Amino acid sequence: MPAVTTGTLEKMQVRDTSPLEYELVIGEQTLPLNPLIGQRITLSFSGDIYCLHCGKKTKKSYGQGYCYDHFMSLAQNDSCMMSPEKCHWDQGTCREPDFGERVCNQTHYVYLANASGVKVGITRGTQIPTRWHDQGAKQGMLIARVATRKLAGELETLFKSAVADKTNWRKLVKGDAQEIDLAAERDRLISELGEELTNFVEKHQGRVEMIAHADVHQFNYPVQTYPDVTQSLAADKTPEISGRLLGIKGQYLLLDCGVINIRRHSGYELHFVHQEGA
Repeated sequence: MPAVTTGTLEKMQVRDTSPLEYELVIGEQTLPLNPLIGQRITLSFSGDIYCLHCGKKTKKSYGQGYCYDHFMSLAQNDSCMMSPEKCHWDQGTCREPDFGERVCNQTHYVYLANASGVKVGITRGTQIPTRWHDQGAKQGMLIARVATRKLAGELETLFKSAVADKTNWRKLVKGDAQEIDLAAERDRLISELGEELTNFVEKHQGRVEMIAHADVHQFNYPVQTYPDVTQSLAADKTPEISGRLLGIKGQYLLLDCGVINIRRHSGYELHFVHQEGA
């Protein structure tokens, strides 16, 4: 018989297995999703949205799950989190200095990933390999170790002149990425950036270290088949979404009627219906 799980939605949790194991987080409950692949599920959104930080009901979700007040006040929602080269913790103007000390003034890594093609990105060491899971990357490889988030952002900006820093979500949900020689891509980019990169590393000697040899991480996603329909589904336009679960990749549920980004719906109240014991 159908089972209903109700609560406030958060981003999916992932276990680094092969294939990856996903859990849907609804309030205080976690629901294993891999066993539901191939089954019909229904996501029914009540229309209520709650701030992930304070629990207050909000008319609109800001920054993937926050009320306006905490979107504007929390350091984790500052614009520099999306543009790390603009980090201003060292200027003493961080919204939450303790957050900056704990998160930004820590070792970061610059990496190459292959989700819909090669891209460059940054992450803290504690977010490896979670960062790649959330992006739906087929492969990931570290290329530099840096002392702070700001320096990581500056180095990423250098690489962005020669390689993309975004994932094409339509390609991501449409099929499995073709395997790429990331080590060869790293070497090509380093050669292309040439003296500009050399000068940056020398300028920040001891704080920026290029990684000459790094393991390439491979990821296998639980996808039965990729959907023919890649329409992006959203609760604001379609409060009830029902279809057969074809697979899971990144933070997307792949359904036979379209795809839905679960992380984008953080804070939304959800009634999740599935076949019990499936």
